Amino acid sequence: MMMSSGKMNNVAIISKMYCSASQVVLIVRRRPHVISGGGFVVTDCSNQRVVFSVDGCGVLGVKGELIVKDGNGDALILIRRKGGVVEALSINRKWKGYTFDYEGSRKLVFSLKEPKDSCLVRNNAIRISTAETGRKDWDFEVKGYFPDRDCSIVDSKGNIVVQIGVKKEIEELMTSKDLYHMVVKAGIDQAFVVGVIATLDYIYGESTRC
Repeated sequence: MMMSSGKMNNVAIISKMYCSASQVVLIVRRRPHVISGGGFVVTDCSNQRVVFSVDGCGVLGVKGELIVKDGNGDALILIRRKGGVVEALSINRKWKGYTFDYEGSRKLVFSLKEPKDSCLVRNNAIRISTAETGRKDWDFEVKGYFPDRDCSIVDSKGNIVVQIGVKKEIEELMTSKDLYHMVVKAGIDQAFVVGVIATLDYIYGESTRC
């Protein structure tokens, strides 16, 4: 399945300011736990500018919680794993992403369903729903296996909106996959994409997890 090159309306889930008129390549570099508490930094491939960063358990000191920041270090999204006895017995564990308004109150912007044993089974569907759609129980789905850096995010029509991978020359030099890229389709909210990637990173026990 190929990414369509056709024009697409903005899908502003966090803010339209994070939607580009053209396709964008973002580079993700994981931070080591021993130096900076883990998490990762996201740069724009075209100008090497830091556009997002993610703090996880090693920085925040709280399990099941993530914060996505913009290039200036300001918090954009708080992501939390829903807890409790009912959640522990559920087939799907749920993560929720919230934005902050000027008064500091939170607004739910997306939910991500994590199948049980997601680390063990490669073909488990991971689905994301965004706020105020009211059309179906999911809007985006993760296809492929994130730990292999060979996966994509597709919309409900099956169109690839984000492709995640590792350049061949980098893969030959680095076996740990600490450096990879995301090709984000025009009009797709890049902050939302980083929030999804941060959640996947935690689910699979990587840089954001203690």
